Amino acid sequence: MKMTIKPLAVAVLASLAATPLHAQDRRELDAHEHGVGHLNIAFEDDSVVMELAAPGADIVGFEHAAKSTEDRMAIDDAIGQLARPQELFLLPEAAECSVVDVHAMLVEEEHEEHEEHEEHEEHEEHEEHEEHEEGAEHTEFHAEYVLTCTNPSAVTRIDFPYFSIFPNARELEVQDVSSKGARAYEVERDAPVLDLGD
Repeated sequence: MKMTIKPLAVAVLASLAATPLHAQDRRELDAHEHGVGHLNIAFEDDSVVMELAAPGADIVGFEHAAKSTEDRMAIDDAIGQLARPQELFLLPEAAECSVVDVHAMLVEEEHEEHEEHEEHEEHEEHEEHEEHEEGAEHTEFHAEYVLTCTNPSAVTRIDFPYFSIFPNARELEVQDVSSKGARAYEVERDAPVLDLGD
């Protein structure tokens, strides 16, 4: 399912990206940490805008480009699942939220640090790359959601079936922006609930 994100949602996500919590340059795909995804949430009036980025390994169990029919089916199934945000992130029923726009996709990037890695094998920061062969690829799933809520003040928590649906995911680093300001959280598999109350 692919739909165009409305200009309002783009503006809200842009305001989130401009906050100190998210001021660093956009992460390179090869800088991500397996098991750890990122979820940005922006609340504005009756809209809730969410932006998810998760390593391919978290979502489908591998990061290489699809090489088989099974790989392509796994990716298609994952994108289909990511296009159903209310099955991944449960907002309170009292908020009466409905999905307005959805966009989910897979992003691939060729790993280009192999030469530098060979020259600096002794450095700690490159230990994580030892398992990658020359020309290895990283993939990351991206999804954006816009929801409208009849009673947005009732969004005091979010439950995360996300971790049950994607068993390789261990943690989501969450940032949210609302009238209360910008806040950051870590939501883990063992405690898949985000408390947004004061």
